[in-house]
Amino acid sequence: MKNLLAKSVLALGISLGSLTSLAQAGERPIVVELFTSQGCSSCPPADAFLNELAKRDDVLALSLPVNIWDYLGWRDTLAKQAFTDRQRAYVENLGGRSVYTPQMVIDGVEDAVGSRTGHVNSAIDLRREMKKEDVSIDFVSDGDTVQLNVGALATGQEATLWLVRYVKETPVVIERGENSGEIITYSNVVREMVPVGMWNGDAISLTMPKSDLVGESYDGCAAILQVEGNGQILGAARLDMSTL
Repeated sequence: MKNLLAKSVLALGISLGSLTSLAQAGERPIVVELFTSQGCSSCPPADAFLNELAKRDDVLALSLPVNIWDYLGWRDTLAKQAFTDRQRAYVENLGGRSVYTPQMVIDGVEDAVGSRTGHVNSAIDLRREMKKEDVSIDFVSDGDTVQLNVGALATGQEATLWLVRYVKETPVVIERGENSGEIITYSNVVREMVPVGMWNGDAISLTMPKSDLVGESYDGCAAILQVEGNGQILGAARLDMSTL
């Protein structure tokens, strides 16, 4: 993270006329995070639902495997403690009593049981109607570098700019636990979620080498602008990796 931050350059008001946008076209996607576990028998329907959400251009669907059920006999092969910590922060912010799986969080402001498709789709539709406070985010190619541009908006809030790297499809054979013998395919499995800058309402631009965005361990990348402390998501954009 330190190297990436060191390469970031504040460049307000720069001209982008000769540059090429790498963000996928259209309105910014609604961010749906699924906290899931290979050791939870209630999770496969939610995993399958996220697979469908991942096909939608208007949704940035992310799978964040957690380790809260590892003690039951099967250690989740994709789980990271950072994702468990992120889920716990959401539970506290959203007034929950305890962590559970499968849990979906929509744009950082509403949660639902991940298998309740109607509830989740309604929450997505509601967030789409309420996106008046959106902040624009764009990836722009400039030779061997990529600029990550974040627009201005007077919100009175500070927000963290996250760079999210993920794997678009990951099949896993579950050998023990509640899902023993199952082969479950996970979509958009987050491998890294790195804070790359802070935003206070003014436009910013970060410059990074394309080599920082392309790796053998992942094939998807996105940026998320989120109010400090796992709050509301103000903006999001996917990087079109095929153009790198």
